[in-house]
Amino acid sequence: MMKSSQGDNRVTEIVRYHEETKHHFDRYARSAGRMDWDNQPHPFRFYDGVENVSLPFLTDDPAATYADLYRRGIHAPQEITLANIAGVLELSLGLSAWKAAGSSRWALRINPSSGNLHPTEAHLVVPRIKGLEGGVYHYSPLRHALEQRAIVPANVWEQITAHFDSRGFLIGLSSIFWRESWKYGERAFRYCNHDVGHAAAALSLAANLFGWKASYLSGLSDRDIQTVLGFDRTRFTPLEEEHPDLMCWVHPDPCPKMPHRLTDAIMAAFGKLAFQGQPNRLSRRPVNWEIIYHAARLTGKPATVDHHRDTVDRPGYRYDPVETAAAKVIRRRRSATAFDSNTSFTRDQFLGILDETLPRRDRAPFDARLGEPQLHLLLFVHRVEGLSPGLYFLIRSSSAAARLRRLTRSHFAWQPVAGRFPLFLLQKGDFRQQAMMVSCHQEIAGHSAFSLGMISAFRAPVSTDPSAYRRLFWESGMIGQVLYLAAEARGLRGTGIGCFFDDAVHDILGLTDNQYQSLYHFTIGKPLEDPRLATYPPYDHLKDR
Repeated sequence: MMKSSQGDNRVTEIVRYHEETKHHFDRYARSAGRMDWDNQPHPFRFYDGVENVSLPFLTDDPAATYADLYRRGIHAPQEITLANIAGVLELSLGLSAWKAAGSSRWALRINPSSGNLHPTEAHLVVPRIKGLEGGVYHYSPLRHALEQRAIVPANVWEQITAHFDSRGFLIGLSSIFWRESWKYGERAFRYCNHDVGHAAAALSLAANLFGWKASYLSGLSDRDIQTVLGFDRTRFTPLEEEHPDLMCWVHPDPCPKMPHRLTDAIMAAFGKLAFQGQPNRLSRRPVNWEIIYHAARLTGKPATVDHHRDTVDRPGYRYDPVETAAAKVIRRRRSATAFDSNTSFTRDQFLGILDETLPRRDRAPFDARLGEPQLHLLLFVHRVEGLSPGLYFLIRSSSAAARLRRLTRSHFAWQPVAGRFPLFLLQKGDFRQQAMMVSCHQEIAGHSAFSLGMISAFRAPVSTDPSAYRRLFWESGMIGQVLYLAAEARGLRGTGIGCFFDDAVHDILGLTDNQYQSLYHFTIGKPLEDPRLATYPPYDHLKDR
């Protein structure tokens, strides 16, 4: 199908955004250049002047092991109740701890974020259940509460239930770009979309513990999501708006009928709702990084026809499953700031971690069906017992194998590591210095047991659909969330790396054009704890609630 000239222009412009926001050895992507602490955006959004519904905390965590976290069909579907919805939010988007150093104190969350800045917000559309009126709500992680923004009439919920042929609720994710651009400048659009992927994966995994599935409504447009969540009827402070990202239907699994849009009648009903609440002002003086808002317009998603993407099964690596409690792993996830440069771990641990990043049918979180798998992993292996140090490559979609081998350096060995498991040795050697160099000279990339770059098909998906640019970063965030949890489950720790020299990574592989691009880096090892930091429980500030 031929694209219109307008479509061609969108592709050209979003590729230009990507090129202009690359880091290079001789210059970094543009940012403020200093930390204006007096103007830092507030880390939490509130809607003032609305009813707040305090959510209960889990009295007992779901009885599931870490190995059960990804498996479908083994968790009995729970009732759609306020307590169970609250449990999903607590284990996906809630607080995980408070940290303090001297007089400074800050919150950590279950879902990670670049720089702990948290541009991602969550909104729920919930039917009338005991303790909650049917309506549209904003989730406040600081208060662990729902802020009611609109009432959804019972007859509309009857239409929604009939449309999906199941009970469930909607959850939408949005981004406040200014939260991220305050620190990272023009590259922040990338990072906001990483964070959407992290949050979507966290929701998918937490929902699975309750026997539910979060299915991406891929047919909705950005404007549809704005209408459902009332953003078009909300008075945001300029540059502090919430940009619609995605919406999921959360439902008992399996769901016999899974449309990927809402009907015109349902959309019309949401368009007539009255929304309440004034968003809190986040900072005194938001700065307009126009290139970010331009990129958001270029990658705006139109409404599309329903379509079903079925993930295929992949050859797996058979290893002893980790039996640590799933909720315990979720709650203790942290981002490492330094690694023990001498600690190694086993081949089984390494291959087990990689196995969990492969998209498979009926395996959370990748069966949310954000799109065709496009990302692969370039691995810098430093200290893994039973494996030679060197460059390795994990192919997450078998259809890309021949193309990747053709585009990369001719001297790469492409030697299989474990039978049919899609991991290949490219070149033996000590790549610690290269790993640090391409990750903006950060020691964590070389002192860890291994680090990696996520290499994505780029030109083809973006040329076909400019909104795919966002979904590529969502996929990278999903992979990152799985890597975080996989490391924690094995007594290790990971951290995402958004700062890397894009084209230097491509040069290592021998990539000479933009058919593939590096989108996100990650590193895993044995963490070194900072003794200067104190840790406090996540909701001590609500103990008198």
